[in-house]
Amino acid sequence: MNSARIRWTHRLRQGVALSAALMMAGCSTVSGMSDLVFGSDKPVGPQPGYIKGFVGGVAADEPRAALVARDVLSSGGNAADAAVALAMMLTVTLPSRASLGGGGACLAYRPDGKGGLKEPQAIMFLPQPAPQIGGSSRPAAIPAMAQGFQLLNSRFGSKSFRSLVLKAEETARFGFPVSAALAADFQVVGGALLEDAGSRAVFGANGWLPGIGDQLVQPELANSLLRLRGFGDQSYEAAIEAAAPKLGLRLTIDTSQAKLAPPVVVKAGRDSVAFLPPPADGGIAAAAAFKLLQSDPGQWRRAQQRAEAAASAWRSGHASVEGILNGAGSSHALPPLPASTSFVTMDRDGNAVSCALTMNNLFGNGEVLPGTGILLAASPDRGPQPLLSAALAWSPEKNAFRAATAGSGQEGAPLAAGAAMANALRSREAIATKLPEPARMNAIGCAGYLPGSSGSCGWVTDPKGAGVALGAR
Repeated sequence: MNSARIRWTHRLRQGVALSAALMMAGCSTVSGMSDLVFGSDKPVGPQPGYIKGFVGGVAADEPRAALVARDVLSSGGNAADAAVALAMMLTVTLPSRASLGGGGACLAYRPDGKGGLKEPQAIMFLPQPAPQIGGSSRPAAIPAMAQGFQLLNSRFGSKSFRSLVLKAEETARFGFPVSAALAADFQVVGGALLEDAGSRAVFGANGWLPGIGDQLVQPELANSLLRLRGFGDQSYEAAIEAAAPKLGLRLTIDTSQAKLAPPVVVKAGRDSVAFLPPPADGGIAAAAAFKLLQSDPGQWRRAQQRAEAAASAWRSGHASVEGILNGAGSSHALPPLPASTSFVTMDRDGNAVSCALTMNNLFGNGEVLPGTGILLAASPDRGPQPLLSAALAWSPEKNAFRAATAGSGQEGAPLAAGAAMANALRSREAIATKLPEPARMNAIGCAGYLPGSSGSCGWVTDPKGAGVALGAR
């Protein structure tokens, strides 16, 4: 079971009124208002199962989110569409690691090179510190999750963003049985989460935290997703900014929080492998582990040490990215690191996405933003940052996808992404890499490349975790 930093103190929650439209009784009335004003976005196009045969694959740490992503693929959506739907569902089903209040980083690739994008691109939306205006005892980060996936959708997606949020909104509104993944995180944090009145109202209304299979309903979060989906970005952002002062914070959401960036690229024979670039320095650490495992397969302990030395060297400013990839490192030990989650998606055409998401602490700063249902990420100024780790391999010659991996598990995240990639490139099939704790991996690989050889593709999640890998051939 993954551990995480938990440093919370008591904070009372003050209520805040929802806008008149969102206070209507009955969830059908709320959805109806959105349909009346903006037109219905109930599914009218291809539905799950529309695509027959091979649709691609997905691997993630939380099963319900993975199922939603697979449905998007089978209805004709591409890998970016599946990633958006998956991430939005995680904000409901795994808010401990991927709330709307958090952020992260992704790699995205499309073989057709449209828009002049000949190689994978990084989408960076790391949580940034929120200014304090009232001496908050729980410093928070500015929410960046929605901005990151809106950018991914606009540059790589094929379906409307609002349609991809719908399933998450419905799940938050009507409830879902808690998964083993979320239940495990509840066990780790325990009663500390119930110290905040807002978190207690959302997660512990009965006086205790939910267990596996218990129903969890989040109506205020559903309304936030409704704002994001149907009432437009301005309403979503305005609600967050208006509620923030009640917690002594200023949360000004800006679309510039999400940016495209070139990845760190490592050659692997005739293929190339993209890793997340700084400031997501887990990418550098994963690249360092990958390079070691290319020459010494199976040397997990050495690769873990190499990854930690690479991350330490970058964080201490002792080496450049090039220097680290050429072997530079630091002997300084890393402190305990916060939790994260990861996933990978791929479609039938070889489009692929690999993401790592975080709250900068398990359940973030432990506070729910009044009236929104959004759990806030912890401020990055309050402690060490997670090693967000994702990788994506492709053939520049063939313009084709080869593999996508992502990792979580605190200091083990870079090893997870790097080792899974090394194994994917060495093997003719996706292998569940048996890595030491606390590393967790998700991977998709196509030994014969895609487009081209769909029969060579496979997907896998870490056997130590509670996630799933899904697809259809």
